[in-house]
Amino acid sequence: MATTPQTGRAAVIGLGSMGSGMAGSLLRAGFSVAACDVNPEAVARFQAAGGTAAAHPAEAASGADVVVSVVVNAAQTEAVLFGEHGAAVTMPEGAVFVSSATMDPAVARALAARLEATGRHYLDAPMSGGAARAADGGLTFLASGSPAAFAKARPALDAMAGTLYELGDEAGQGAAFKMINQLLAGVHIAAACEAMSFAAKQGLDLARVYEVITKSAGNSWMFENRVPHILDADYAPKSAVDIFVKDLGIVQDMARAEKYPVPVAAAALQMFLMASGAGMGRDDDASVARLYAQVSGAKLPGQA
Repeated sequence: MATTPQTGRAAVIGLGSMGSGMAGSLLRAGFSVAACDVNPEAVARFQAAGGTAAAHPAEAASGADVVVSVVVNAAQTEAVLFGEHGAAVTMPEGAVFVSSATMDPAVARALAARLEATGRHYLDAPMSGGAARAADGGLTFLASGSPAAFAKARPALDAMAGTLYELGDEAGQGAAFKMINQLLAGVHIAAACEAMSFAAKQGLDLARVYEVITKSAGNSWMFENRVPHILDADYAPKSAVDIFVKDLGIVQDMARAEKYPVPVAAAALQMFLMASGAGMGRDDDASVARLYAQVSGAKLPGQA
């Protein structure tokens, strides 16, 4: 978290649960921040918090030292940079684009090369930590890029990050690290959902299961974080099922290109795909437990 007030200009593209928290962290650190989002209500909330509303990425990025892109995937990142009203046109030369989307490392390298050819910097910086850490400036960034990109982005990263990993001087390294994290995260969520639905099928007290497992060797960060959603029957999306359809799909594509087997990740992907196909794609990723309950007849909290 930043300890010294900043006076630079920043832009944030995307004001979802992560981007809004990141934009707020930049404002608190003293940055002048312009932001845009497809959701006008999110922009209005940001403006009420002291930020500047922008109609599109080009307007937000105009004059910014740092442009932070908090969109979902590579296609959206490319559109933010190079599409109609793209940020690349209006970013000053020498400014840095901080890409926080999860994507294939090869795509990150291609986007970086394209932007850097225009005299701007690209920092491949996917993040982890969730909305709460985004709001308090405690995210973990898995970043890679040139020394110049890091230097330009550092004041903004200090405002948004609790932990910053510098993972190489070439874009794509950060993306590759993030995909390892997403492989594990997706597998652990699917396993937690399978275990809790299985416990329900056994007629166990699920709150007691949570208490016991979180103090036992079977615990994981994802079990501890996601199972309360199941216990509360709260599937409002903090991280949606379709995020892991996308991310584990990228893992599959990367593995296939390397002729590398990922059978556990493949099984987890199928569970997220089935949950999405059952109409839960926009619901919280703990909804995989509901899918298990549907096929097994297990009764989860909140179900009749």
